[in-house]
Amino acid sequence: MPELSVVIIGRNEGERLIRCIHSVQHMHSPPEMEIIYVDSNSTDGSPEHAKNLGAKVLTVKPERPSAALGRNAGWRIATASFVLFLDGDTMVDPDFVDKALTQLKSMPQVAIVWGNLQELHPEVSIYQRILNLDWIYPTGFVEFSGGNALMRREVLLQVDGFNADLIAGEEPEMCNRIRALGHKILHINEPMGLHDLGMTQWSQYWKRATRTGFAYAEISERFKHSQLPLWRREMLKNFLQGGILVGLFILGLLFSIIHMNILPFVFTLTILTLLGIRSAWKARWKSNEKWTLFLYGLHSQFQHIPMTIGQISYYYKRWRGKKQGLIEYK
Repeated sequence: MPELSVVIIGRNEGERLIRCIHSVQHMHSPPEMEIIYVDSNSTDGSPEHAKNLGAKVLTVKPERPSAALGRNAGWRIATASFVLFLDGDTMVDPDFVDKALTQLKSMPQVAIVWGNLQELHPEVSIYQRILNLDWIYPTGFVEFSGGNALMRREVLLQVDGFNADLIAGEEPEMCNRIRALGHKILHINEPMGLHDLGMTQWSQYWKRATRTGFAYAEISERFKHSQLPLWRREMLKNFLQGGILVGLFILGLLFSIIHMNILPFVFTLTILTLLGIRSAWKARWKSNEKWTLFLYGLHSQFQHIPMTIGQISYYYKRWRGKKQGLIEYK
């Protein structure tokens, strides 16, 4: 029986999937393992590529695809005690599994270990350069992990895995249920892998942020009456900040039009820029590149707008009794 099951999920990942599987196969000091690829109805030959590379292939064709559904399908046929989840657009660091397994084996209370992720090509676009900093988290015991992480299969069984009803935020939601049972989530200061976001267009950035907002609203609602509320404060804060930013922009524009003077609008833009600088200063521990930090600070402020729209979308669809389909940004 293998010690490690590697569950990779993907949909039309193409060459990225091949790189992902190769990275798993070339890990340093690899344990005995099996590779499981779960495909969500790809049309680019991804299942065939994975099979040719020696992976077990499982294809799911749900009416409402989600990452959670794919991950659940993978770990449920896994046979090892430890499960490494990877997205098909990720390449695992050759030493991560060895270091993460050491942590799991030495700390029985820890259910999940994850590390540092970086963008493969942050130079390709301003969006990837900025969002590369989003992967940087404080180390130690944390509230949740990302989708790429090493987990104990027995704990996945205890919580019945990911919630397949969610289109986003399935990892924090499951981690909250795991922590409610007394387990811990550990983020280690070690390279975990390289990620290929593939984001080069404004529309992709916007959709990703609205999806995040939708997840904030949905998950905060699920846990608002529990002993471990999640994202409630962040959701309300985001809604408030998004509203203020839109209000400032509109007021500045209106005053400039009414008084035929550009200064009110310039004043508004100055306020927004100062808020971005403030966010950049708070995030200075993430990077030494001042220009990247400045752009990240502006992103940290601006993203409240599409995130607020995502939150409103959740409550509107909930009121109408409709389900949100998958929000794809690539």
